[in-house]
Amino acid sequence: MRPLADGRTRFLLGDKAVRGVLVRGTAVVNTMRARHGLGLLETLVLGHACLAAALLATTLKGDKDRLALRIECSGPIKGLVAEANAAGEVRGYLRQTPIPLEKPLDSFDLSPFFGAGFLSVSTYLEGASQPFTGTTMLEHGNLALDLSHYFQTSEQTPTAIALSIQFDSEGVPVGAGGLLLQAMPGARPELMAELEECLAGLPSLGRCFAEGGGAEGLLAKEFAAFQPELLTTTPVLFACPCSREDITARLLTLSEKDLAELRNGPFPVEACCHYCNTTYLFARQDLERTGRG
Repeated sequence: MRPLADGRTRFLLGDKAVRGVLVRGTAVVNTMRARHGLGLLETLVLGHACLAAALLATTLKGDKDRLALRIECSGPIKGLVAEANAAGEVRGYLRQTPIPLEKPLDSFDLSPFFGAGFLSVSTYLEGASQPFTGTTMLEHGNLALDLSHYFQTSEQTPTAIALSIQFDSEGVPVGAGGLLLQAMPGARPELMAELEECLAGLPSLGRCFAEGGGAEGLLAKEFAAFQPELLTTTPVLFACPCSREDITARLLTLSEKDLAELRNGPFPVEACCHYCNTTYLFARQDLERTGRG
């Protein structure tokens, strides 16, 4: 059976009182894993972040608007960045790879790997001089719960999130998905409480997608009591807009001293994009052209 394509489905529940987003991101997580050469733990951590960024970016309107999810923490993870835009393009990276392990991974509880730290969500709107950023402390060491806490404290918006990745016996992701439920203004508090209870009993999204389930069937089955109304389904993919020209422009931001050191070789000089792990090679003459006159 051919796997279903990745996608991001927007829907409404409870007579339009709650907005929802369901992301199927199996290919996104696998592409991210391959690009960065990640192990199981690293795939789980960054995969959750990329799925979450794809969920949050559904609020963006402009083609060039983007959203960045960042974590800085004291635990072995150290931190991460995941970005998504209105078109459903997702990218991200870990600040430390591999994540050091003192003993073999015996559960998917990631709280010991985060430790204390901060979570921030930044929205970059086309034409705006500065991004809008909200920040909260990590409370749970669980990205889904910490994002729900962020929306409750920073935006006073009741929110429930689920993130899930299913691995096969070889540690390869075979299903990945994320779900966001968010109260609209005026929604009854009791409705969100009922939905959170429903979410707690929801089957693993990763397992559901690994077994060939689709968004429409999942919503119709699990949220039938809340009259799901499907709106749109759009593609989601791992993509990075980096280019040789972009990397060259970044080299120009280096000090003249640093540029002079690079021009001393050895050649070719390698520069790597953090977000997609693409390596760009620069010969001596390339660096001479980056001179500042």
